[in-house]
Amino acid sequence: MSRTTPPRPLDVEALFPELTAHRGTTTRLHPRPGRPDATVSSVGGPLLWPSDEPWPVCTDPHNHRRGHRPADVHERRRILDAAWRRDPATGPTDEERQLLKELDRRHRVEEGGTAADPLPLIGLAQLYRAQIPDLPAGPDGCDLLQVFWCPFDAHGPGRTGMLLDLRWRRSWEVADVLTDPPRPQVVGYEGYLPEPCVLHPEQVAAYPFAGLLPEDLGARIHAWEEALEEEAAEQAADADADGDGDADGDGDGCGDGEGDGEEPVGYQYDLSIPPGWRAGGFASWHVTDPAPMDCPACAAPMHLLLTVDSSEWDGGTGSWKPLEEERDPRSSSTPTAVTVGRWGELNVFACPADPAHPHRWSVQ
Repeated sequence: MSRTTPPRPLDVEALFPELTAHRGTTTRLHPRPGRPDATVSSVGGPLLWPSDEPWPVCTDPHNHRRGHRPADVHERRRILDAAWRRDPATGPTDEERQLLKELDRRHRVEEGGTAADPLPLIGLAQLYRAQIPDLPAGPDGCDLLQVFWCPFDAHGPGRTGMLLDLRWRRSWEVADVLTDPPRPQVVGYEGYLPEPCVLHPEQVAAYPFAGLLPEDLGARIHAWEEALEEEAAEQAADADADGDGDADGDGDGCGDGEGDGEEPVGYQYDLSIPPGWRAGGFASWHVTDPAPMDCPACAAPMHLLLTVDSSEWDGGTGSWKPLEEERDPRSSSTPTAVTVGRWGELNVFACPADPAHPHRWSVQ
């Protein structure tokens, strides 16, 4: 089933015509549970990987001999999902809770090996350019981007960061596909283990993060948002004074849709950058200040390649929930089960001058 983004709550270009010059597009990937095969774009699905090519591994020395078994993680998620769908009020039975407790146990890999041994990376996603409108061209005519990461937070200067590995390839050159890739016996963090999802790409309009707009335009947008928040607060205060929640004063006990407890429309969360997995477009910098992302090889300003998000929408970005799922109480905002950091998002950047140059990334 395709996924359709609802119309935006208002026409932001009508309010701020200067934004027309800054408009871009992004492709919402809309990953949803399914059974993809290696010939299609997916998250957590089988990859089009040649059987005669070594599988990517982590060679950083770190302890990877204790963690959760992947099969236990997948089974635990399956039981929880089925239980809450069966009974939204109480969820798992006592018997299921005992099983869940056992599945949540961490295990130690007992057989030989050391922390310095190569660790198979997890195949996170693959994206075909022919299926993803905003996916930029790869180096030397490559049409397929494959994303891997290490299932342990043990990298970087503080030995607490992630390790990401992106590979481009020409899909038509793969004749014999690897059907049983190596897998880590345990994972250090369950959020690195994706559930198989098919993609439903949808290209939508997007606008830059407010902090990266021209200063005068950004200030006008900020003032507009503050005015909306003040108006909402005044309407809420009037409703409290009435004592009956009748925010519009017409005696029906209801508000007018603007002052009845809903958050006012905001540029960041409703009008500019959609949540969820995306290809291309603009990066959000809602956790840190915007940082220059320049290519480490040639110093060219890099463009957003891919966003890996912990959820497809949340309480602040609910206006982006697809129309097809608006009235479905079973719809989940976390179909991939991937968690980036503390429920954040991973923005991966590529060099527009030469896509073969090293990638950079930021967690927000």
